[in-house]
Amino acid sequence: MSDKIDFQSLSFGMRRMGWIRFWTQSILGVVVTAVLLFSNVVNNNNSENQVTLNLGLSITTISLIFLIFSLWQSWLIVKTGRSLSSNARPSRGQTSKLIKRGLVNDLLGMVFGLIGYQAFMGELFIQASSQATGQLSTDKTTITGLEILSVLSNTQVIAAHFFGLCFSLWLLRRIYK
Repeated sequence: MSDKIDFQSLSFGMRRMGWIRFWTQSILGVVVTAVLLFSNVVNNNNSENQVTLNLGLSITTISLIFLIFSLWQSWLIVKTGRSLSSNARPSRGQTSKLIKRGLVNDLLGMVFGLIGYQAFMGELFIQASSQATGQLSTDKTTITGLEILSVLSNTQVIAAHFFGLCFSLWLLRRIYK
């Protein structure tokens, strides 16, 4: 009888954490996608910039692809949580393999996000160091709000992967408890 209670609480915890992970990453992913699309449209129309953020945007897009896969993993965690409350439940090994796959995915997403962040910072440093100090200028080397927004989108994709990582670690601890 105690096994049934443990499976019920594990099922509830996996479903709850899966949904929280899904919606947290979805909201951050929508914001990141909107900023990346806006950045690509504006960068294509404004081709006279001396330094572009194309490398950082490309690497952030790779991290966003990992985030989409992480959303799919969150949905699978919710489905696994539902199946734990039935009689045809997956084994501990299958469940932990699913969570570990999500864990590795979030780690890779964070790595690409951090590399993209470094690319953004390097490009913005080059742009800032070529500006004249103490003067307001509107030439092509001025750092714009769109470039700062691009860095913010990269930070949000890193945060989304971090939340996924935290939820995966919590679920692994819960499974092996």
